[in-house]
Amino acid sequence: MAQEIERKFLVKNKSFIELSSHHESFKQAYLNSNPERCVRIRITDSKSFITIKGKSTDDGLSRFEWEKEIPTDEAEQLMLLCEDFSIEKKRYDVKNGKHTVEVDVFEGANKGLILAEIELSSVDETYEKPDWLGEEVTGQKQYYNAALSNFPFSQWS
Repeated sequence: MAQEIERKFLVKNKSFIELSSHHESFKQAYLNSNPERCVRIRITDSKSFITIKGKSTDDGLSRFEWEKEIPTDEAEQLMLLCEDFSIEKKRYDVKNGKHTVEVDVFEGANKGLILAEIELSSVDETYEKPDWLGEEVTGQKQYYNAALSNFPFSQWS
């Protein structure tokens, strides 16, 4: 079983864009957005995937993740079976020390939200925190993509 270990942050400003080595558009939706076991379909500019994620640990740092690339035509067909709301975003990859920070600039119903994730190989691994990262929101469930598909940022008050 693969274990995903990551820290999640709000982003203070868009200075990361000029540091980005790559960006790609994403559309994703959920066959099941239950926090105990969510099943996601994702279509990017270049590939498509089905992903299963398990329940997060209490601190939100890690959870089971299984992902498989699938043909885009199959992903498009599976999207028709997904729950009502999809997530649209542009992801920027920013090299930072020995890590790559993935910064998601959300569009559609989540427009205005910018989140960054740093994937780690262990929960106690150290990392450099760029100055454009803001408050850490690791473990705050409202920032999970599955939660954002059901209760988008535009509806927060």
